[in-house]
Amino acid sequence: MTTENAWQPRILRPADVGADATPQGLEEYLRATDVGRLLAEERAVYFRGFGITADSYDGAADLLLANRLAYVHGNSPRTKVGRNLYTSTEYPAEFEISMHNEMSYAHTWPSRILFFCDVAAATGGATPLVDGRLWLESIDPEIRAAFAPGVRYTQNLHDGMGFGKSWQATFETEDRSEVEAFLDGAEAEWSWQPDGTLRVTQLRRATLEHPVTGTEVWFNQADQWHIAGLGDDAAALAELIPEDELPQNAFFADGSPIPAEYITHVQEIGMKTAVDVAWEVGDLLLVDNVAVAHGRRAFTGQRRILVAMA
Repeated sequence: MTTENAWQPRILRPADVGADATPQGLEEYLRATDVGRLLAEERAVYFRGFGITADSYDGAADLLLANRLAYVHGNSPRTKVGRNLYTSTEYPAEFEISMHNEMSYAHTWPSRILFFCDVAAATGGATPLVDGRLWLESIDPEIRAAFAPGVRYTQNLHDGMGFGKSWQATFETEDRSEVEAFLDGAEAEWSWQPDGTLRVTQLRRATLEHPVTGTEVWFNQADQWHIAGLGDDAAALAELIPEDELPQNAFFADGSPIPAEYITHVQEIGMKTAVDVAWEVGDLLLVDNVAVAHGRRAFTGQRRILVAMA
């Protein structure tokens, strides 16, 4: 195992790129820049000091994300606030959110994520970033081998009343046929339960080769779906309802249980090897969603980070 991390995200300021310290200055720089190459080289880039606001966000965002994706089949609680623009995961401020690649449990996933700092926390609240190659190499070899065949994810999405997210909120539709078509296209197993709950099972990979660099990275969210990684409230819920009725869960590829200590190890390694950069109001953070995983530190005060994907 290795836990040494020499990688850092790039921070670009107006003076670094010879641009005006305005939203228009950033847009002019982006039009003249090969953003794909920049991201492949740096893996994560902060654009700082350009005075981006909620009103000027779209100009730069459209140059960084050519086609923003809807958060369909997303499992995190979010609020849609604009054109495929969402709040970051809405969990209580006192909790950390463990490292993850967005929607790595899904059949397809965003290649890029763009964060925008509208309100910075009084203390804490960084979005930690971890090099996926380092995370993979730092995990105990025995645990890596156990995950090698993949991860089996299960969901129970209620019909409007219950624990976790509803299928309507998850898929942003009220039409069952649209959901069924989506899941068939995603090669997921699904079934409607008598109470209207939608049960979904997906077998996905645990690691992934980066499409540009070929680097193998840790790429799954087993620890965010498994009871052992979801805190005391989830553990209490598991005492109240049968395991196969939990809102979400994760198993090894063959359906056997993942030991709780494996989940704890994966989470702890991810957070330990992550890099923190404190947010400043107006920051844009562009992340390669395959090369780099992200999370959230606990915070105090108000914090509003918006996110879009492509």
